[in-house]
Amino acid sequence: MFQSRTHTCGQLRLENVGEKVKLVGWMENVREVGANLAFVVLRDFYGTTQIVIENEESMAAVKALNKESTISVEGTVRERASKNPKQATGDIEVVPEKIEVLGKCRYNELPFEINRSREADETQRLKYRYLDLRNPAVKQNIILRCNVVSALRQAMTEHGFLEITTPILTASSPEGARDYLVPARKHPGKFYALPQAPQQFKQLLMASGFDRYFQIAPCFRDEDARGDRSPGEFYQLDMEMAFACQDDVFAVLEDVLPPIFAKYGKYDIASSAPFRRIGYVESMETYGTDKPDLRIDLKLQDMTGLVQGTDFAPFAQGNTVKAIVVSGSELTRKQIDKLCADTEVQAGAKPYWFRLDEQGELVGGIAKFLADRKDAVVQALGLTPGCLVGVAAGKHDQALKTAGVMRKLLGAAVPGHMDRERYEFCWIVDFPMYEIGEESGELEFCHNPFSMPSGGLEVLLKAERGEIDPLSITADQYDLVCNGVELSSGAVRNHDPEIMIKAFELVRLGEEDVKSKFPAMYNAFCYGAPPHAGIAPGIDRMVMLLAGEDSIREVIPFPMNKNAQDVMMGAPSAVTQKQLDELHIAVTAEE
Repeated sequence: MFQSRTHTCGQLRLENVGEKVKLVGWMENVREVGANLAFVVLRDFYGTTQIVIENEESMAAVKALNKESTISVEGTVRERASKNPKQATGDIEVVPEKIEVLGKCRYNELPFEINRSREADETQRLKYRYLDLRNPAVKQNIILRCNVVSALRQAMTEHGFLEITTPILTASSPEGARDYLVPARKHPGKFYALPQAPQQFKQLLMASGFDRYFQIAPCFRDEDARGDRSPGEFYQLDMEMAFACQDDVFAVLEDVLPPIFAKYGKYDIASSAPFRRIGYVESMETYGTDKPDLRIDLKLQDMTGLVQGTDFAPFAQGNTVKAIVVSGSELTRKQIDKLCADTEVQAGAKPYWFRLDEQGELVGGIAKFLADRKDAVVQALGLTPGCLVGVAAGKHDQALKTAGVMRKLLGAAVPGHMDRERYEFCWIVDFPMYEIGEESGELEFCHNPFSMPSGGLEVLLKAERGEIDPLSITADQYDLVCNGVELSSGAVRNHDPEIMIKAFELVRLGEEDVKSKFPAMYNAFCYGAPPHAGIAPGIDRMVMLLAGEDSIREVIPFPMNKNAQDVMMGAPSAVTQKQLDELHIAVTAEE
């Protein structure tokens, strides 16, 4: 049936009793119960089957092997006297007539128990990833990934998109993250860059006359790891549409994603179209983040005006104060203190709290600073007896960040405020086009420099003339968020060279800078480009959500560690002086 076997280790059932079969796989476990009696668990990709050793010859063959050796077993299927309802093949067992060693495990001790590999140290798991992947629970995430990618490909093709691959070796360009550079042997002193995304190529495809493009695109960014971000390499469902606007992009993903999430996800409920649309400013003020988890029903309330004139220093004039009101809380003081500590670690600022007790009095935390305005606080925040109030105070952006983290932790901690078993999508729209750079202190692009400013050339000219604040300009840019995880950023693209130059001039880059940094795209647009828009949901993040995992490394076949190292392959690694000489590279040691 498959190669040298007649059945897989997950296939045999009672109807196979009496058949001669041949199985192959890994010897997962051996349990000896007598001189010539033992039970062997044989595992392959598809499942496990029990092999019963009942003679001296077979016992000798098994005892000579270490666990995880690969073997071939030829024998007869019989019904088990003691069935195992937890095992798919638990009604039968195989009595071997011949056992052949296919690949001997030469180590007496394994780095970890295969079926408990997820409990092992992560460095060990990554170093011996080929053993980690033998664990069916780990393997299942990779199978899920394969199925999701296949479903995405089918859905995009059915929507009229063509799958087109774009170059891996390209030119370095300023797109927000650090490039991985590749030295060009034939061009000393020059470098290719691995693409941070196929952004320019997909826009060039639109200018080339292709109407709908997609690919499962590899992207390379030299950035630090996070729980939802893999350093080095990741994959995204990259797509672009010609003669399209924001609504066209939304319509495609709102049709493609919900069925896939409902079919393959840990939860079988997913938002249906249309997804809720939330403006960036509204999202920040209401949820304290631009990637809100809408499964949580808590919202931020502004209490800045309520606390003016108090003696509490964080409520000083000029600070923003946000409250999160949580009904039905039975958190203890110890639990609240732990939640506040976790918030401070994640947000970088200390939060505060108080309660309205059953007698209608403000108690705990910072209650004493609000005693003189109790009635106003109760009325403005809509408090009822038993409510717990989380409070964030500080400069505006920091207060929002702290409140956003506290909202998320409170929603998860207090029963009744989070509907966990569903996938809740939303669009975040109307992002700011520009921001003041933390390091430069000057105007910079906030996100994607290729986005079309809302209002086009006219709004840019007004900003240039000083009639409006450049920071008030929004972009036709959008993020897709699911359960508090940003799946993707996208935008209506700036396809007009005149608008593109003016947008860059506001950040002190002139026409020659645009031509030199983006020569192909600028020139292509000068030949008449269609309006176009696109987006690129992250495959790794998508599968992480579907699998219910907290770390993106659990859904990547061979992930790097947090320091962008492949400890299994030993990358990055040193190379020979001959290789360096061929590439005209000199390595200087750090002092």
